[in-house]
Amino acid sequence: MGSIKFKSLIITGIFLLVFAGSFLKTQGQSVTKLKINELLLINDSSYIDDFGNHSSWIEIFNSDYNTVDIGGLFLTDDLSEPKKYWIPIGDPVTLIPPRGYLVFFADNHPTHGILHLNFTLSESKTIALFNASGEALIDSITINQAQKSNVSYGRLADGESEWGFLGYTTPKANNDPTPKASSGEEFVKMDPSGLGMTFIAMSVVFFALALLFVVYKNMGRIFLRRTRKKISSETKEVSSEEYEDEISGEINAAIALALYFYKSELHDIEDTVLTIRKVSRNYSPWSSKIYSLRKSPNN
Repeated sequence: MGSIKFKSLIITGIFLLVFAGSFLKTQGQSVTKLKINELLLINDSSYIDDFGNHSSWIEIFNSDYNTVDIGGLFLTDDLSEPKKYWIPIGDPVTLIPPRGYLVFFADNHPTHGILHLNFTLSESKTIALFNASGEALIDSITINQAQKSNVSYGRLADGESEWGFLGYTTPKANNDPTPKASSGEEFVKMDPSGLGMTFIAMSVVFFALALLFVVYKNMGRIFLRRTRKKISSETKEVSSEEYEDEISGEINAAIALALYFYKSELHDIEDTVLTIRKVSRNYSPWSSKIYSLRKSPNN
């Protein structure tokens, strides 16, 4: 019973790990991380599509650090018609890499490919992205300012809330191209001597070792406890009759014979007394002295 329970616990643990991994993976690919990042409504001489045309375009930004598939979602320029353009699924082009971009051309030519919408942005005031059911709004932007030719309107920093006209049109690129300090450089400014990094690293190592010690110690206790229970349960199942049956008749005979020889071969020797027994011999005329003595010849 103990082994069966232990196996069931292992199977349950594996199932929970697989389920948790699937859940985390689903959450990691959440479409809620998608943002409408940049727009160009009047495109006279800027970015061209794969057919060489200057069309209005919409840039979608994946603000997550996991790949997100935009396939199956809806793009629209009318909130009353959320399912205006359905983004097809099953095409690698709809996979947006971590912190990556995808540009859709609003040219009203959906036959040109997945990235070509069935509406234009010439008179649009609102652009929205809906989920696969068309009921939940993921992101939207309301255009309140008059647009400029070949000047894009977007978030001043990728994924951030503040919008404005950008100094450069940056399709499939960072909206703010100015050089920025990396996270490593920022950390060096905060900790120039490196003591903070050393303390953090050592703390992580010691914490990991302490955690491993606790885990393996408890696992050993659980395994030992289960082993003892298994041994005790198996011992109780053995009855006295089964124990007697294990001693065969040959073994009993050998024990009895050993006891017999032990008792019969005892000699009369004690700690302080030595007994000498007289050895009786039968009389033989050949050893008698009367036959060995002769009479004198003179007699």
